[in-house]
Amino acid sequence: KAFSDMELEKITRRFTVELAKKGFLGPGIDVPAPDMGTGEREMSWMADTYKNTIGVTDLNSHACVTGKPIVMGGIHGRTSATGRGVFHSTNIFVEDPEYMEMVGLVPGLSGKTCILQGFGNVGLHTARYFHRAGAKIIGVIEWDGTLYNPSGIDPKALEDWKLEHGTIKGFPGATETDEDLLEGECDILLPCAKEKVITIDNAHKIKARVIAEGANGPITPAADEILIANKQLVIPDIYCNSGGVTVSYFEWLKNLNHVSYGRLTFKYEFDSNKHLLQSVQSSLESRFSGKIPVTPTPEFESAMGGASEKDIVHSVYLTPWNDLVKR
Repeated sequence: KAFSDMELEKITRRFTVELAKKGFLGPGIDVPAPDMGTGEREMSWMADTYKNTIGVTDLNSHACVTGKPIVMGGIHGRTSATGRGVFHSTNIFVEDPEYMEMVGLVPGLSGKTCILQGFGNVGLHTARYFHRAGAKIIGVIEWDGTLYNPSGIDPKALEDWKLEHGTIKGFPGATETDEDLLEGECDILLPCAKEKVITIDNAHKIKARVIAEGANGPITPAADEILIANKQLVIPDIYCNSGGVTVSYFEWLKNLNHVSYGRLTFKYEFDSNKHLLQSVQSSLESRFSGKIPVTPTPEFESAMGGASEKDIVHSVYLTPWNDLVKR
């Protein structure tokens, strides 16, 4: 926040050169992804710098980082990937009667109260998905202020306010408070900002029955033991926020393959589905004399060409997440 855009670009590009010179950056070496304070812009600077310096002869140079804009080899759904993963991973546990009985809650996200720490990329998209599922975001904690509304805060309205004013302070849809909402009454606590916010000093004050680690390491090992002893469900970061790195892997593969997902099989899948409809029509007409047109529904017609890149990205949040919990 203390640097101009030009200064940030110079710092990022120089940092990228130094990493590459020392052999710490490359498509087959180490592939960074965005985190706190970074996004598509910073990733595009890094990819461009690597491509025009150390990676000038590397055909796969754009695979040196992920989280890039679509026009630079990014992938649809990467921006919201971590927040979407936090939602799906938490929802799997909250929908499970056995786990909810353990923490004294009723299964289902609808009506659950949530307090969110961090309203950056991860926190924003986490709030969006929880809100759509019927949960109430009653508190939002940011670096420059804390908002509270027991009736729920609209994530879209808060996002618009923050984009216009550069801060969540003054948002008319909630009340500003000096209370430490990490320790506030709620069903689900979503620490989506920084590490070590729940420690041995405040773990015994946490009232949430479910804590989903949207950030990296927001709970210390000592605090984790206290929460578990209090029969509170902790969904660990290595699972809970892995949506981002999973979709980053898809982006990396896309860059190495030099082709978008679904492009190679589009024609085959479209023709296969077309032949399927024709086969059904022929069978009906041979059984019942006369012309019987078989037309696809709008939903089937839109899917005839196979899964889009976004469809493939979104599918990763379902089966793999469920399989991990069952194991």
